[in-house]
Amino acid sequence: MKHTLYLLALILVMSASFNSVSAQSKKKKKVKPEETPAVVVKPVTTRSDSVSYAAGMNYTIGLIPYLTRQAGVDTTKMEDFIRGFREYLANTSDETFKAYAAGLDIAAQVNNRMLPDVQNRFQGTQDVIDTEMFYRGFIDALHNDTTVFKTIDGAGAFFQATLAEDIELKNEKLYGPNREAGRAFLAENAKDTTVKVLPSGLQYKILTAGTGDIPKPTETVKVKYEGRLIDGTVFDSSSRHGDAPVSLRLNQVIKGWTEALSLMPVGSKWTLYIPYELAYGEQEQGQIKPFSALVFDVELVEIEGRTPTAAPAPTNNAAVKKNPVKKAKKKKRK
Repeated sequence: MKHTLYLLALILVMSASFNSVSAQSKKKKKVKPEETPAVVVKPVTTRSDSVSYAAGMNYTIGLIPYLTRQAGVDTTKMEDFIRGFREYLANTSDETFKAYAAGLDIAAQVNNRMLPDVQNRFQGTQDVIDTEMFYRGFIDALHNDTTVFKTIDGAGAFFQATLAEDIELKNEKLYGPNREAGRAFLAENAKDTTVKVLPSGLQYKILTAGTGDIPKPTETVKVKYEGRLIDGTVFDSSSRHGDAPVSLRLNQVIKGWTEALSLMPVGSKWTLYIPYELAYGEQEQGQIKPFSALVFDVELVEIEGRTPTAAPAPTNNAAVKKNPVKKAKKKKRK
């Protein structure tokens, strides 16, 4: 656990250190190893010296894997890394140096994470993110240059609207047939007289009628379930997570579940037929493609934190006192 905390802190520190190395390698001519000023080595003489030295060594745990995998540093260039590390420490009070190093840090994040991410989001759509134009827009925004767009917010709104449009067209092309198949399935399923259809489009069939309490949308319940695509493919079930029922909060699940569970008494087992609008909509979730109608068998086991309502005591017919039979009065003899 300690090493994990050390490594998290180390990554933050090393991110700035690595970028300062890159900053100086571009800002200045490359310094040859023999030109590096000699470092005065302080001897380890006191207990505090030993603890401090050990702490420094301890904080390098995980550094080499981070440098090679995350920062892309060639381990044969460690002397260059160390030189940059020392140079950063020597210039922490230099505002120009800090601004330059921060620029390199942001550039690395944009180049390695942000740009690939946005390019991936537009992949397969009618638009393509051009690297050179992307960087031009990024830098112009920092200069507050409104030559192309009147405002940065306006550019952002255009970008978001275009992205949404492109993704919608892409999903329609790829998954439109999936949506129509779900609608056809639900339309046919609604003809079953044992299936109940709610105004929202949610359908359900009662397999077991429970007699317990009905949960509120803000409560947490325990359930057993199995989820299937309309072709019968099982994509999830509570049994995959262990033998015990799964706990979930009604207002933190898909809309179809929230609506159904808010109607189910404890002890019930229903089959739910959920249109895509009440499931994951246009999102893709593993085996669940956009616009997918879903089928769930759900058993409501318990409402957490609520004492079950006591069931009425069974009637014991033998203990019920019967009304005495009135006997006819005998006539008195004269």
